[in-house]
Amino acid sequence: MNKIYNPTPETWSEILERPTKTVDDIELTVKEIFKEVQKKGDEAVAKYTSLFDGVAIDKLEVTKAEIETAVAAVSTELKEAIQLAKNNIEKFHAAQKTARVAVETVAGVECWQEKRPIQKIGLYIPGGTAPLFSTVLMLAVPANIAGCKEIVLCSPPDKKGNINPAILYAANLCGVTKILKVGGIQAIAAMTFGTETIPKVYKIFGPGNQFVTVAKQLATQFGVAIDMPAGPSELLVVADDSAVPSFVASDLLSQAEHGTDSQVILVSTSKKLIDAVEEEIQIQLEALPRKEIAEKAIANSKLIFVENNQIALDLINEYGPEHFIVCTSSDDFYIDGIENAGSIFIGNYTPESAGDYASGTNHTLPTNGYAKNYSGVNLDSFTKSMTFQKISEVGIKNIGKAIEVMAEAEGLQAHKNAVTLRLKAIKDGK
Repeated sequence: MNKIYNPTPETWSEILERPTKTVDDIELTVKEIFKEVQKKGDEAVAKYTSLFDGVAIDKLEVTKAEIETAVAAVSTELKEAIQLAKNNIEKFHAAQKTARVAVETVAGVECWQEKRPIQKIGLYIPGGTAPLFSTVLMLAVPANIAGCKEIVLCSPPDKKGNINPAILYAANLCGVTKILKVGGIQAIAAMTFGTETIPKVYKIFGPGNQFVTVAKQLATQFGVAIDMPAGPSELLVVADDSAVPSFVASDLLSQAEHGTDSQVILVSTSKKLIDAVEEEIQIQLEALPRKEIAEKAIANSKLIFVENNQIALDLINEYGPEHFIVCTSSDDFYIDGIENAGSIFIGNYTPESAGDYASGTNHTLPTNGYAKNYSGVNLDSFTKSMTFQKISEVGIKNIGKAIEVMAEAEGLQAHKNAVTLRLKAIKDGK
């Protein structure tokens, strides 16, 4: 890993740069595939599935028989673990429900806000070397709590044309209404435009590689909303001598094994801890099945020493990590001061893995610095806030004059007339 000591604020942006390609490198490919899927539907989806996933798919939709086979293939132990995680995710997200907000702004003017579910949502679930069945829980559970009517799930097939059994089991358990064997750019394009088999949705959720991230951003140009720009995974740990070096190393490696373009960073006020963590990383790395992937990610990562907590906090807020672990003797300082982070994990016994799977919080989070302006997925992500107002004769008399004056000042005479006519009717007793 790259060790950096006392970097000046002027160098932070360069030091904290993410190891990602620019959008320009990817956008041309994404646009080309979008155009073809929009024009040719399932035919284009099948073409790119064959090209990128190396498999020909006759039927894109997963059948009931395939789901039953998958359910039988998942071990009892894993089913119990998934159920525990589902229960905790349900508890945390159900607690986020809010009641109708109502107020009488002035006598006779009632205003209220209600939340209604987004009717059609699409879930993108990465497959490949790490089939993220946990992401099914993170997205389908709150979607059901919110009351979404259609939950469409796309996930790339393996070389045999199958989706990982655990993904199918979780999808079936969580009430997904349609499951498709399609991944990558073509999946996002299909959910954006709709095809003969794949429904068009109103909002797309889920993480993915850089191609999926750009595809989701392009989808917004065609009237489809997305959860956030969620790309390669990242983790920043702030730790001092109160932290356990082996724990810190394990957390850094847990993110590094996601993909070669993942990034992990340790910020510390202790050179001793940095050295100990570096040593532990090398020891633990040797035992990892995904060692080659983790090694490449580690090459993009940093061990940063700073003199004090305030400098550390300023640097962390500049970076805006997706995942942020706090393990110091001054945890409250960081908890109170953090402004830009997707999800925060506190103390020696709170690994980032807990949030990935079973603590109850959502693991679909903003990356690439988007934690500065995006929230992670939560119950509100699956709803829309709608406002209502009801005005009585007393109410229109109380605010009518102000509306007339303001409308006239903006040169919108019809707006003024809409009030004037009503006030005249009340005055005339009609």
